[in-house]
Amino acid sequence: MAPPRKEPAPEAEHESLSTAKAVAEQEPPLLGLWTMCGLALAMGIVTGAGAVLFRALIGLIHNVLFLGEFSFAYEANLFTPPSPWGIWVIAVPVIGSVLVTFVVNTFAPEAKGHGVPEVMDAIYYKGGVIRPVVAVAKSVASALSIGSGAAVGREGPIIQIGSALGSTLGQLLPMRAAQRIVLVAAGAGAGIAATFNTPIGGVMFAVELLLPEVSVDTFLPVALGTGSATFFGQLFFGPQPAFTVPMDLASLPNEPRSALTLLLYAVLGALTGVAAALFVRGLHWAEDLFNHIPGTYLRHATGMFLVGTLLYLLLVNAGHYFVGGVGYATIQAILADNLTGAGFLLLLFACKLLATSVSLGSGASGGIFSPSLFMGATLGAGFAAAADALLPGLGLSIPAFAMVGMGAMVGGGTGAAMTAVTMIFEMTRDYNIVLPMIIAVAISLGVRRILSLPNIYTIKLRRRGHPIPRALHANLFLVRSARDIMLQDFAILDAATTFASFLQMSESAGGLRHIIVTRDARIIGVLRINTDMRRAVGAAGADVTLGELASSDFTVVREDLAVFDVITRMRRRNTPTVLVIPRAQSSEPNKVLGVITKEHIADSVASSVGLYPG
Repeated sequence: MAPPRKEPAPEAEHESLSTAKAVAEQEPPLLGLWTMCGLALAMGIVTGAGAVLFRALIGLIHNVLFLGEFSFAYEANLFTPPSPWGIWVIAVPVIGSVLVTFVVNTFAPEAKGHGVPEVMDAIYYKGGVIRPVVAVAKSVASALSIGSGAAVGREGPIIQIGSALGSTLGQLLPMRAAQRIVLVAAGAGAGIAATFNTPIGGVMFAVELLLPEVSVDTFLPVALGTGSATFFGQLFFGPQPAFTVPMDLASLPNEPRSALTLLLYAVLGALTGVAAALFVRGLHWAEDLFNHIPGTYLRHATGMFLVGTLLYLLLVNAGHYFVGGVGYATIQAILADNLTGAGFLLLLFACKLLATSVSLGSGASGGIFSPSLFMGATLGAGFAAAADALLPGLGLSIPAFAMVGMGAMVGGGTGAAMTAVTMIFEMTRDYNIVLPMIIAVAISLGVRRILSLPNIYTIKLRRRGHPIPRALHANLFLVRSARDIMLQDFAILDAATTFASFLQMSESAGGLRHIIVTRDARIIGVLRINTDMRRAVGAAGADVTLGELASSDFTVVREDLAVFDVITRMRRRNTPTVLVIPRAQSSEPNKVLGVITKEHIADSVASSVGLYPG
């Protein structure tokens, strides 16, 4: 006898309403899009102001420690004149290390290192919560590190400062964690944009590395925060790009020999991929090595003594400190075609790699963006100088290869390929750079992933047991309908049916996983059948009925409802099972079409993620 298929009881849908209400009351209400945009706009202005103050603080510390002058004026794109301290300039980074260690140990351990991993950790594991003190501690610690000569960048600190400001705003106002995360990402993008005058690059950085989900609700606040920070930064730093570059930097003639030039850009991409992997691994090898030195003060002072010695040796033998601080003066000299010796450029690459690894590995506070630009510029220019000597007829542009090397090193090391291409384009304002940049960045990223799957940000989090997704997946599964994913191996049985009777029926039907239980032609519950239940109930007795075993914890959806909305309803009503019914009335108006469970959704999501390689 065929079991009856009846309309789910309306009361069954309402049984979990009280639970849904309790769950909803635990979370603050969602803020409107315009409210979020307004908050991001204000936060971007504050971040832009923070970038201005941070750079002024770096200038003050640098001038006091290196030149003995009380001045905020500091142009990072110009070489620092020799210090009046002579050989005692070696002690400047050591003095800075003592002050940095005090700030980090006393106020915020999160301020140590290059900052971005801490922001990612807060987004994925702490609901976007960053302690407000981090913004101040990171500003002071990083300014001390950079100003005293540590081979680190100012972008990572600005990212962490902006993120901390966004998180603080998100904690002061009642909002959900997802919206606080948007403000954190907006603060990070604003920091990048204000520092480099690259608003598009700032948005791309937030999208590629920080936002777990991209939509209008997340993109607009990030874009507005980045734009307002860029405008504020331009008021103080001017509208010019971060570096002055030659006109027609990477112009490729429309002739066959240009193919060989593009091939050389591809080779450069492979070399920077190897260099990026070496940087990723070398930084953490340095951390492990310095961890053997007891005491944070001695550990950091030892590292900075080595950096100070390297700075002094470069000054005595080459005329400048070169690798200290952000290193923009060296990059600018290369782009102005004033540094062209292949051997010396490759030496500077090695020195910067060593100095940055030692600085951060021993405990400095600063970013890896500027060091990546420095290493990419020296490697690219050195490669071009060597290739030009071997193939003089090509007329290779050393500044162009330096710029492409900068993007390839950043893209390969951080994994933010689109950010790297966009930012270098914004820095040069030269469209000719885009084609060779795309080729080099893509190859660099691929080579680095072969040699080191985690990037320079995620490897630090993996070491502490906090893995981060390697990609933002546009989950195609979520736009499918309930009809597309429902299970159909179910039976509708009366509550009086014994479990023993069901077992006999199940064996003859080839096995069933779900039962919809009815009483008086009304659905009263659902039952998930598995091996453990068969054994437990079978051992308890043959007279147990399905009505006694059924759970009333279910909800009902129409067959055309999107899976995203199905999951939302399951979460709000805190129910593990969904019954799918027809969209419209039919000759069997009370028909149940299928069943959806949390376990089935998990399996389907896993299958959809499998569409993406890696």
